[in-house]
Amino acid sequence: MNDRHTPPPSPPGLDASSGLVRVVGRWQILGLSLNDVVGSGIYLLPAAAYALLGPSSIWAIVLAGLAVALLVLCYAQAASYFDEPGGSYLYAREAFGRFAGFEVGWMIWLTRISSAAALSNGLADAVTYFWPAAANGPARWTVVAGSLAILTGINVVGVRSAARAGVALAIGKLLPLLLFIAIGLFYVDWSMAVSGHIPHSGDVRKMGEAALLLLYAFAGFENIPAAAGEFKNPRRDIPFALITMIVTVTLLYALVQCVAQGTLPGLEQSATPLADAAGHFGGETLALLLTAGAVVSILGTNNNTMMFGPRFLYALAQDGYGPRFLAAVHPRFHTPAAAIITQGLLALALAITGSFVQLALLSMVTRILAYIGTAAAVLVLRKRYADRPEALRLPGGPAIPVAALLLTLALLFSARWENLLAAGIAALVGATVYFWPTKRHG
Repeated sequence: MNDRHTPPPSPPGLDASSGLVRVVGRWQILGLSLNDVVGSGIYLLPAAAYALLGPSSIWAIVLAGLAVALLVLCYAQAASYFDEPGGSYLYAREAFGRFAGFEVGWMIWLTRISSAAALSNGLADAVTYFWPAAANGPARWTVVAGSLAILTGINVVGVRSAARAGVALAIGKLLPLLLFIAIGLFYVDWSMAVSGHIPHSGDVRKMGEAALLLLYAFAGFENIPAAAGEFKNPRRDIPFALITMIVTVTLLYALVQCVAQGTLPGLEQSATPLADAAGHFGGETLALLLTAGAVVSILGTNNNTMMFGPRFLYALAQDGYGPRFLAAVHPRFHTPAAAIITQGLLALALAITGSFVQLALLSMVTRILAYIGTAAAVLVLRKRYADRPEALRLPGGPAIPVAALLLTLALLFSARWENLLAAGIAALVGATVYFWPTKRHG
């Protein structure tokens, strides 16, 4: 029996098949995509990238943007086929069946939980600039728990409020970065920007680590299709938002890196590279603004995590994996409130027991598995749904998804064995959940 599910056309407004409301438009989706990608990574990337790659960091960022663009195009093409929520889970399920789809959905949901927990810890670290007591103890857990509670509440109330909050936070995080670039370019010492520490031959083995670091800075774009059921025209607007986002973010990151390594001596040793560079050429006021930008940036990214992550859980529950209450839609707010609250509670538990670095590394490996699933799925879906209205056709036929698949496999094998082992255990737990006797929907 064929277990593929061919989604029916979705009517405007209320989606009668799910109870979700289609209220998010094209420019809000673009704001959400920028908000999801431009997060804590850009505030840490300049120092770490320079330490690993030296003055070639600028070109490495451009190359990383081009490489990630291969994955973005895969998601854009897959998103152009569906109006349903689910993202990576949906694409793998449609291409390879329910078990493959479940494993991808399971892993990407774990990514969302670990990301929310990591970002909550990162927020507490950033707040210490204003409130030193947040470094540890009750004050730290107040920041962690309070931020998660607020973002959970915003997302329960409605996707429209979450989208508006996401767009506002995106503007709040981009303005300090644009100001940093606009002022900093006048102070760049181009001899510093293009010369300096060159990694010696022994650092070649660190290239895999650098690649994962750069990927972390660009990660998050995969979340946007997860809420397709609440977008007005997802087949058209998601590809537009994803492609516009990757061009914008690549240019932004390259300019930020250029200013940072051209204005701050000893960049690789800085724990807060953008604030330190801003203070070096713009004074304490600009440094304070960049620190505030880091706080807003982390909040904005975590808002998206709390918005899109539960949609994976909701999609899995709709297909009969896990308690049925997780597939419920709130009668007033028309949001998957139970899934949102569940993710908030799990993220809080993980945030209390783990560190930012540990959680971020785990999230990267689970992300890569979702990327592999989507790139492979596009090779199947492009043949099956090529004639669907508004379907995106990538140049070169299968060339882009094949290149994306090879890239993600290389990145996966560059990860540390501890993280690969943790991801393998998580996949086995997921398989246990999948095969546990329960009633399947559909």
